[in-house]
Amino acid sequence: MATVSSFEGLAHPTRSELRQFAELFMPLFQASSDEARRQAVAALSQSKTIPPAVALFIGSQPIAIAAPFLTASQAIDDDILIIIARSQGTAHARAIVSRDSLSPKVIDALVALRHSEPRQTAPAAVAEEPAEALALPPTGASMEAADFVERLASEEAMRERIKGLARHLGRNDGNRLGLRTLSDIQEALLVRFARAREAESFATALADALSASRWLAERIMLDLSGQQLATTLTSLGMGFLDAVFVLERLYRHLAEPQHNVTRAWMVLDALDPEECHQRVEAWRRADSYTYKPEDQARTEQAAASAPNAVRQVPPARDIRIVGRR
Repeated sequence: MATVSSFEGLAHPTRSELRQFAELFMPLFQASSDEARRQAVAALSQSKTIPPAVALFIGSQPIAIAAPFLTASQAIDDDILIIIARSQGTAHARAIVSRDSLSPKVIDALVALRHSEPRQTAPAAVAEEPAEALALPPTGASMEAADFVERLASEEAMRERIKGLARHLGRNDGNRLGLRTLSDIQEALLVRFARAREAESFATALADALSASRWLAERIMLDLSGQQLATTLTSLGMGFLDAVFVLERLYRHLAEPQHNVTRAWMVLDALDPEECHQRVEAWRRADSYTYKPEDQARTEQAAASAPNAVRQVPPARDIRIVGRR
């Protein structure tokens, strides 16, 4: 902590000071207790300048230590965020998704990211990950980050309770064999964009999840009743509470209470997953018949604008010269 405090006192550290801090910090960090590590990471989360090697080192630590740094630090550049998301797994990628702002470069990398790990279906196993990821002691240097993480923990706990209720009601949402299913990163991005009400980014992520055109995603979102989006999210296997949250954020009238729950809850609860899957697949087939990629459209447009016959001038030897006698 003395090393961290000394580094924080440098308003504009030079390259030499950055290199010296990196050389001192890493061995001291590894030799410290978990509590000291958390305090050091929380303090560095507020620093405006951090050596790239230190940022990558901290971001690659277990999520219980790295979470506040990944969610709050403004000193991590885009390339390091992408490296961490690709190399450290789902928990770290979710922490990156929770940042207040993400550049288009990072968003594209997260959208393209695929995780082949199967989802855990046991209630205890599902609840372990958010508990581990958010088990962070509040410190004076990271109060804002701690408040944000606490809100996320509350939302995640509510989602898990509702998922448990859905399982007790006999729904087998975990059986997704042969069905198009959201990856963990895609689901986290959809929830993030809905939370921020970023409709453009949400449409891009939804089109990617459907492997369809952006036009189809926008048309689904333009149904102001929320019925089409609810059908789509159910077909893609989004968690029940996540889907409720998305609908409530994008369509304000669905957040109104009705029979001790919200209208979004009632809309989703009335849907049959099998019917939703069949309907969305019909939309995707129609979209594949009508949508043409931009490159193909430009090629066809250029071909249509070209003249049907090109007038050619015959070679000089074929031209007959007629003169007067």
